[in-house]
Amino acid sequence: MMLTRRALVAGGLAAPALLSLGSRARAATTLKISHQFPGGTVDEGDFRDRMCRKFAAMLAERSKGALELQVYPGSSLMKTNAQFGAIRKGALDMTLYPSPYAGGEVPEMNIGLMPALVTSYAQATAWKAAPVGRKLTEILDSKGVVVVSWVWQAGGVASRERPLYAPADTKGLKVRGGSREMDLMMKAAGAATLSIPSNESYAAMQTGACDAVITSSTSLISFRLEELSKSLTSGSQHTYWLMLEPIMMSKIVFERLPKDQQDLIMAIGAELEAFGQQGAKEDDTRVEQVFAKAGAKVQQLDEKTLGQWRDIARDTAWKDFAGKSTSCAELLKLAEQVS
Repeated sequence: MMLTRRALVAGGLAAPALLSLGSRARAATTLKISHQFPGGTVDEGDFRDRMCRKFAAMLAERSKGALELQVYPGSSLMKTNAQFGAIRKGALDMTLYPSPYAGGEVPEMNIGLMPALVTSYAQATAWKAAPVGRKLTEILDSKGVVVVSWVWQAGGVASRERPLYAPADTKGLKVRGGSREMDLMMKAAGAATLSIPSNESYAAMQTGACDAVITSSTSLISFRLEELSKSLTSGSQHTYWLMLEPIMMSKIVFERLPKDQQDLIMAIGAELEAFGQQGAKEDDTRVEQVFAKAGAKVQQLDEKTLGQWRDIARDTAWKDFAGKSTSCAELLKLAEQVS
């Protein structure tokens, strides 16, 4: 029996289309993935956009056209902060999304940018198979979200004027930290904070609403913050800012797919994690080159200064997070076990 568009929609599959293969027709499912970062191509541009495009190419090839993935960069499909809620409801199929942006709906997601908790890529990538990763995956599953690919990024600080390096440097600065927990640490050190998505950082610095932006190395480059900055504190060697930015999928949409297609999506997601980690590491080096070329003073955080930030974070952000719920306290305890 030939499947009609009405039958497919009734079955709940996302955006079906009919592909003609010779004398036969078969149903194809078109999924949509949204992210806030600048668009490019499979080979050039922000590695997070490239990762999504590689996902699309691999999915189409390996499913033999049964699954297609359309990429919507720059929050062109929907606003940045709406994407997490949309995948929970099944209104969006997939997103590559900064974990703390979801903290308003799922407080446990703030652990994905807990200052000075994760300080190396080795520690970060160990999360997936560790109890903390399994627990976070379980929590998200209960909220209607499937974690498809784990992506971690180190970050640094771009400053309009004077450097933001040690805690003592925060006095009098308006800082974008990237998460509630990062803001708690910055406030305790003496800064004023503002909460905006990273794709609004350029405008905030340009107008003077923000003196310093803490974000991933990739975003520092992609959003051209070197044009407005006189200083960069790089996270290439040591960092208190290391964020989980996973590819996630709506559980509603995922469970409507046949098992072989579910398995294919998860397999490709796992394969692309190495690409994501390599892209993040390369940008940690490249951001220093980009800012230095633009005339900014570039410094690398040392271990002693990282320790100063960790002491503040432990007494503020970590304590606040653990006090939110038994679930948050358990996650933090499990995270501390990953060395």
